[in-house]
Amino acid sequence: MNKSVKLVTLTALALVFSIQSANAQSMLEKNTVFAANTEGIRTYRIPGMVVTTKGTVLAYCEARKNNSSDWGEIEVHLRRSTDGGKTWELQKKIAHTGVRLEGNPTKKNDGETEQTVNNPVAIVNRQTGNIHLLYCINYSRCFSMRSNDDGITWSKPVDITATFEPFRMKYNWNVIATGPGHGIQLKSGRLVVPIWLAYGKPGEHKPSASATIYSDDHGKTWKAGEMPLPNEGEMGNPNETMITELSDGSVMLVNRNVSKANRKLITTSPNGATDWTKPYFHPQLWEPICMASIVSHPSNLGTLLYSAPHTLGLDAAKKEIPAGRGKRENLSIKLSRDDGKTWPLNKTLEAGPSAYSDLAVLSDGTILCLYEGKDVISLARFNLDWLNEK
Repeated sequence: MNKSVKLVTLTALALVFSIQSANAQSMLEKNTVFAANTEGIRTYRIPGMVVTTKGTVLAYCEARKNNSSDWGEIEVHLRRSTDGGKTWELQKKIAHTGVRLEGNPTKKNDGETEQTVNNPVAIVNRQTGNIHLLYCINYSRCFSMRSNDDGITWSKPVDITATFEPFRMKYNWNVIATGPGHGIQLKSGRLVVPIWLAYGKPGEHKPSASATIYSDDHGKTWKAGEMPLPNEGEMGNPNETMITELSDGSVMLVNRNVSKANRKLITTSPNGATDWTKPYFHPQLWEPICMASIVSHPSNLGTLLYSAPHTLGLDAAKKEIPAGRGKRENLSIKLSRDDGKTWPLNKTLEAGPSAYSDLAVLSDGTILCLYEGKDVISLARFNLDWLNEK
């Protein structure tokens, strides 16, 4: 598609959304997707979500069987929705159903009996219609599998841990993790997934740094990108990172970190793998030390949505504590109309306990936010009219 045709198409799409907005009403709906103490699972955490080429919503998360710890007997569970997230099929375990890989370096006695399947990340391949799922086991090995039938069945997992070996030139890691959340496919067809790694004591998640891995052959092989977010200078322990493609085709990372600035780190690349810009702390994106999510919206070029707890760690005088941890509450949605340069709109989605979240957009412009609440992972469905209401 040439640039002029592409511009006309995008302009027409924006006009459609403008007409819909003029006739639409504010909409906000919520429903439960995963509830604690169900299906033999103590708690569900680390939500991720994608919308397939057929419009099916795939919601997935870590199913932590015995407790809420990052380590332990953990599975990956998935639910499908074919009506835009209004109703859900029964959940099922999807990742690593074969030979168990047991081991927990944080426990000396019973670690060998546990299998931690962690950090699932899905990517929709718009060119093939396939869905790719990457995940890790015991924070030490990474696997990839694929669904050719809209998330109903999945291929046998393929070990892609070797993809992470080039990062050892910078940090001799003993912990690796994908995402969490979702990955993206660029207009070029490249699949890109943010990752983080840690190189402290076995099993510990710090000190850490962040990068990306990518595939140019529809997920058959994966390669390591450059290291855009090292643990250096003012950047303290970059880790969980979300990703989006901007209107000019460049790629932006929004990174969780533990830095005195108490703000998210931002860096961009022309291809999602190399030539990253110098990271900077975005003044409007508060860092409560919690995963955030970001996604583009098709209503207008440069429109981005962002979700995260809008809190900061404060002292008794209500002043920011450098590298302070904010409360995991007040999950809020921000809107940018200039590719994330500024975020003039911020609205609370969940005032109470709320933490990790992931965003997606349906073909009609409806926005989905899958997020952690108190003992539950819920889905919020809303539109731009709700977001723009005072």
